[in-house]
Amino acid sequence: MNAQGRSYRYVGPVELKAAVRPGDGGRRIVSAADFGSWIVEQSAAELTEPFTFVIDMDGVLRLAPRRSEHVACAGGDMVLSAGEISFMREADRWTVSEVSNQSTGYCPDVTSWAEVAQALDAVDLRRPPGFTHEVAFRRCPDCQEHNIVREDDFICVFCGSDLPATWNVDPTA
Repeated sequence: MNAQGRSYRYVGPVELKAAVRPGDGGRRIVSAADFGSWIVEQSAAELTEPFTFVIDMDGVLRLAPRRSEHVACAGGDMVLSAGEISFMREADRWTVSEVSNQSTGYCPDVTSWAEVAQALDAVDLRRPPGFTHEVAFRRCPDCQEHNIVREDDFICVFCGSDLPATWNVDPTA
């Protein structure tokens, strides 16, 4: 864990991480000007879908097209959060309309919101008070498979075992 919060290493398919090449990585957005330059490059069609995002280990927002893998957006590195994010134009500025921690490659806990909020605030993006869609990830203690908990049903979909109440996806975290 770092000073900002828990960090997450990639826990998804190894072949996806192996495909990451030097120079891969989402666009680093460190200022409102960076976001302004990036958003005008996006097509109208792209703006109708969420984008892939990570918060890198420096606490910086990185953005990539939706169909990008989170591990590629992160350049293969550890992250402070990951998920999907949508933007909309509100009067004279861009705002975050939806944001989730949905990343099956990093499986970040919902507690990673604090790092997302800090990164969005740093680039002056109006945002919701929390994830608009929270995903609860758990690793089954019996079969070791990663699960998405749905409707507070903490039962492994692979083997039927009980899942823990607290985040446990990465045993080394």
